[in-house]
Amino acid sequence: MTIAAWPASERAWERTKGSLAGGVSTGLRASMKPHPIFVEGGAGPRLTDLDGNSYLDYVLGWGPVILGHGHPGLTAAVSAQLPLGATYGTGHLLEAEVAEKVLDRIPGMERVLWSNTGTEATQVALRLARGVTGRRRFIKFGGHYHGWSDPMLVGYRPGADGTLGLGSQGQNPSALEDLVLVEWGDLDAVAEVLKAPDSDIAAIFCEPVLCNSGVIEPPEGFLAGLRELCDATGTVLVFDEVITGFRIDRGGAVTRYGVTPDLVTLAKAIAGGYPLAAIAGRASILERTTQGIVHAGTYNGNPVVLAAAGATLDALDEPGVYDAFERQGRALADGIRAGFARHGLAVTVNQVGPVVQCIAGVADARTFTDFIGADQEFYDRLTVQLLRRGVFTLPGGRWYLSTAHTDADVAHTVQVLDDALAATLAEGPGPVAR
Repeated sequence: MTIAAWPASERAWERTKGSLAGGVSTGLRASMKPHPIFVEGGAGPRLTDLDGNSYLDYVLGWGPVILGHGHPGLTAAVSAQLPLGATYGTGHLLEAEVAEKVLDRIPGMERVLWSNTGTEATQVALRLARGVTGRRRFIKFGGHYHGWSDPMLVGYRPGADGTLGLGSQGQNPSALEDLVLVEWGDLDAVAEVLKAPDSDIAAIFCEPVLCNSGVIEPPEGFLAGLRELCDATGTVLVFDEVITGFRIDRGGAVTRYGVTPDLVTLAKAIAGGYPLAAIAGRASILERTTQGIVHAGTYNGNPVVLAAAGATLDALDEPGVYDAFERQGRALADGIRAGFARHGLAVTVNQVGPVVQCIAGVADARTFTDFIGADQEFYDRLTVQLLRRGVFTLPGGRWYLSTAHTDADVAHTVQVLDDALAATLAEGPGPVAR
């Protein structure tokens, strides 16, 4: 059975447009086709919408819901904390207990700062790097996303003229002066910038796996090369692990690739869907927040979200979690490749742990430039056909798996994909690289 329409969601969207800008709480949700779907709840790997339709969920709240919806241990931990109060404005032991769990998982990290969102965490990391080095600018890589703040939203996607620059109207143009944009994987270019007499580079920021733009792994030796260059020039190396942290390995990219940065920013998976972020790093850097570098926030260290984080990290420590992530991620990636091949369609499917990226129309995407050549119009049509068949996916091609997904869920999804591809082709052309 396929879903023909979503009348209750359409009515809900019309209502929300009267009170919310664009009818959504974050602008990206308005891009979901055919229109935003409104849900009444979720359980495990499934969501149920206002029309009563059930979906296998590969959106997972755009990444945070790593344990699935309504995880019993997570729910119990939050429920136990709620009667004790929402926030205190002073210290409580959950702050340290959960920080200790973070430090246990990521080698080389000595202290934690609590924050609320990934965007906040990267702003704090930049301020720390500037404070400890006395320098102003930083290196960022094309296609890497470090939140929507003015300093960071540069070079994420090409503008109307095809160049990488500011990412938003209203953004301060001086943001362009504060960074140097380099191609991901070009170690020689990084070295040239760092070793220039007037470089003034405080930090290098990177997604250690380029998850926001293709799930592209770092070239062999690249992360180690960044570490060496930072050591040689006194530059702070920051891994933005908002997506990869605790997802692609127990210690995220640090343990998967064996390279230790100076700072790691964390969010999404850390609290299983509750709003929490963190900066982990060397004590000599983070302790500067007591010596003149301001790090503030009323909700920092909130006991409700820290209870959620403790339960999430405990659940991720259960035996076999990361083996299952790899197995199911590979099965989903292989199934997507096979489905496109059966229909004679070009595609690249990248996978790291439970994160999978479908790049429609591009046969061998290895770089950010390759990734932006994907046929997103075709993929948008495919997401609608998947939705009609009970599979909820993100625009742009990224898929997330949770601990609640089963091998049977993945096998069913691969079967559905074949039908969805056939329906997409029946209504229009196949994918063509831009």
